[in-house]
Order: sequence, then C-alpha cells, then structure tokens
Amino acid sequence: MNRLKNLVDKKRAEGEKMLSVFLTSGYPERNSTVPLVETVAAAGADFIELGIPFSDPMADGPTIQASSQTALENGMTVSLLLQQVAKVRDRTNIPIVLMGYLNPLLKYGLAALVRDAENAGADAFIIPDLIPEEYARFASAFETAAIGLNFLISPNTSRERIQMVDALTHDFVYCVSVTGVTGAHRGVADSTISFLQRVNQTVRRPCLAGFGISSPEDAAAISRNCHGVIVGSAIIRRMARNN
Repeated sequence: MNRLKNLVDKKRAEGEKMLSVFLTSGYPERNSTVPLVETVAAAGADFIELGIPFSDPMADGPTIQASSQTALENGMTVSLLLQQVAKVRDRTNIPIVLMGYLNPLLKYGLAALVRDAENAGADAFIIPDLIPEEYARFASAFETAAIGLNFLISPNTSRERIQMVDALTHDFVYCVSVTGVTGAHRGVADSTISFLQRVNQTVRRPCLAGFGISSPEDAAAISRNCHGVIVGSAIIRRMARNN
C-alpha cells in the first residue's frame, strides 16, 4: 500500500478532511518545484498534485494554462519532473500525485513512466483525458505497480458511470465540482452540494472535490459533503501576483 492509499484510508477512517494542493511543475521557475512542495507540505497540505506541463491542457482554465506555458518555456520536461520528485522524496514523505494529459505521457511511454514515477517516489496519477471506457487499453502499465490511477467525474456523470469510475479508481474519486474548466469561482452552488451528496451515496472510495474552489469558505462548505478538497487555480493565481 503506498503513501497516498495509506493517507486517504486513514483520514477517512478517522473522519478527517483532506487538503490537496495543485502545483504546476516548473512554475514559476524551472527549479521552483522542490522548494514549493516543501513549503506547501510544511503549511499543512495532506498531499500534492504536480501538474505535468502540456501545450493543450483542455480541462484547465486560463490561470493553469498560463502556468503550464511558462513551465514549458522554462524547459520543463517529464524526465526533469521525475528528477524533481526524487529530490522531493529526499526531503518529505508527503504523497505526490502526477496530473497530466495522455499525449506527453504516451510520448515518454506509459509503462516506462509508471515504473520511473514509482521509482522516483510518486504515488498516483490523474490523467484527465483518459476516460474509464478506454482504461483497458492502458491497464497493463499499472498492473504490477503500487502506483495507481485516479479518475474524474463531473456533475453530468451518470450513476452507472460513477460506479464504473469507483470500481477502477485506485485511491480516491476526483469530483469536478463545476462543469467546465478549472479556475477559481465565487461561492458554492446548491447543485454542487447535491452532486457531492449523490456521489457519496454511490461510491465506495473516498471522494475529493476540485475545480473552482477559491476561498476558505468555499473549501469548508464543500468539504462538509466530501472527504476533502483540491485547490489549484487560486494558489497559482496568488503565485502569479507575487512573481
């Protein structure tokens, strides 16, 4: 059982909420990843999502798109990210999830990447454009690894598909709290709360909500209806203002 699996199972059993922070690897500088992970871990995050920069991040809003473009201009690559993950692992035991789109992962070689990511000290993957119906094509890359894949669902996802995701996901179900792309939104809609309540009644895995969480008040309201929250754009936006 890996660090992330241990964490989410323990937190769920104890009734504690989780906070995950998304960082774009290689942003704002190519060598920012390691010190930023250390800072966020020390500040109390339960686990970290490291975004793998890609030129066409279709699920991401303008804030994360811009950070991804800057990271690519900084010379960020998948291989360099794995080196950074290994350096992080020398400094902290916080679980690390790699979040990226299929194109650069397949270019590296998915089976090789899963192996190398596990060796570097990563704990899981999120691949937004890998739908559960296509997972069988890539399942062999994960079959012998402790590192797993976690899937996303949205407010439009049917009950049957939620059950499919729940069966396939390794550590937690990622609930996209709003339809559309990532980005900080104001307030929590009643429809979001209803969606999370419906998911909780359907899945066996812990569920965390992300996309559009912009304030502590939003995080508190959402976390009352799931097992934790994932914050990305609000963090990246603050980093951009301070850069």
